[in-house]
Amino acid sequence: MSTTNPLHLFDLTGKVALVTGATRGLGRAVAAGLARAGAHVVVAGRSREAAEKTAAELEADGAHASAVELDVTRPEQARHVLAETSEQHHGLDILVNNAGVIERHPAEDYPADAWHRVIDTNVHGAFFLAQETGRLMLAQGHGRIVNIASVLAYSGGRNVVAYAASKGALAQITRALATEWAHRGVHVNAIAAGYFSTDLTQDLRDDPARSRALLSRVPAGRFGRPEELVGAVVFLSSPAADYVHGALLEVDGGWTAA
Repeated sequence: MSTTNPLHLFDLTGKVALVTGATRGLGRAVAAGLARAGAHVVVAGRSREAAEKTAAELEADGAHASAVELDVTRPEQARHVLAETSEQHHGLDILVNNAGVIERHPAEDYPADAWHRVIDTNVHGAFFLAQETGRLMLAQGHGRIVNIASVLAYSGGRNVVAYAASKGALAQITRALATEWAHRGVHVNAIAAGYFSTDLTQDLRDDPARSRALLSRVPAGRFGRPEELVGAVVFLSSPAADYVHGALLEVDGGWTAA
């Protein structure tokens, strides 16, 4: 019988992780969780000031962190950030593709500009960042990409047609990239996140009727806490997931099981 402590499989000491949308909500919780698992976390956000503030807060808690300004809808900026990060840290081990936006409108009145904003960030931004990161990871022979998708990759949602479409696309991007890159040492997986207490669900949580109706479909009976996503991200980023490729892991309080 092996005497190796299985907890070592989740140790990310010495790894470098870039987390997008890391200044608040799920991204902030994930960045903190990866740092606690031992990784040096590169906090990426559209606002350099917010990213630097978040990195400083993580370091104050004893983590290793740094900050970069990154708008994922600008591929040239992503290319520069990845090159700079790789040079500074001698590679990149983990990308958490978390940056995302949502726009709520009835489908029949959904504005074209709102549609494009959601798709540009959640699909184009996520893919082109994964593509650039994939090139780097393929060259070094290893790497982990974790895309933050949604339970709406499986089902529709009221007034969020663009968001649902974008998360369905991200799930398929995950599977396609895993099919191409698994045998070359790069793991690509996704998390189908349920309804968490973040800015994206603020409108839902502020509406008692809608909140009750939604939670009636969640077996856990409540919104998730951002830190409850951390375990799944650490798992997919670690040696514990060495034979996991192209998975869409539900962290949703049982939503997809009901």
